[in-house]
Amino acid sequence: MSRNHLIAPSILSADFARLGDEVRAVIDAGADWIHFDVMDNHYVPNLTFGPMVCEALRQHAVRAGGARVPIDVHLMVQPVDALASAFAKAGADCISFHPDASTHVDRTLQLIRDAGCKAGLVFNPAASIDGLEWVLDKVDLLLVMSVNPGFGGQGFIASALRKIERLRRLIDDSGRDIRLEVDGGIKVDNIRRVADAGADTFVAGSAIFGQRDYAAVIAAMRQQLAA
Repeated sequence: MSRNHLIAPSILSADFARLGDEVRAVIDAGADWIHFDVMDNHYVPNLTFGPMVCEALRQHAVRAGGARVPIDVHLMVQPVDALASAFAKAGADCISFHPDASTHVDRTLQLIRDAGCKAGLVFNPAASIDGLEWVLDKVDLLLVMSVNPGFGGQGFIASALRKIERLRRLIDDSGRDIRLEVDGGIKVDNIRRVADAGADTFVAGSAIFGQRDYAAVIAAMRQQLAA
């Protein structure tokens, strides 16, 4: 199955005072998706965006020709279901959550899909992927955290590469069309190594928004991925 590479800048590292401008700028620079890191100061020690921010930014997540850019929502919240439904109504395209934050993982996945969104599962650095095979038929995306969730700007945890490799084998063996995303410490100098482990979708926050020229960073990432 073909695995085209997607780059999903995380607005957690954007300028919050001008989020609409930042979203348009990073799309003009070549972003494939816009990534929302949703934190609740409960499941993780930080507080970020709610559904109203997603709804407000939906109108900015379009290309020059009018094509919509997918909004990729990563829920670091507990409980999950109510906020998953709210983000679906707010215009999210893909909603991912942590299995340990949901009482019934299968039910939450189905709820997200019934709302018309793609559904994903997220695995923290020390989290096991055991049991994933029982819900793989309801999963559109798997997200590996290569940092501990809660804050931007952390360094990449190298052991995540082994988890990416295991999940790539699991996806390929299943024959399903499931994207394998990685979030945390992704930069120009390590994106190729992460792709070689099997990832096809890359979340980058400070590596993009922390630079003056977003287009130059994204172009450099694509150059590494094409090498």
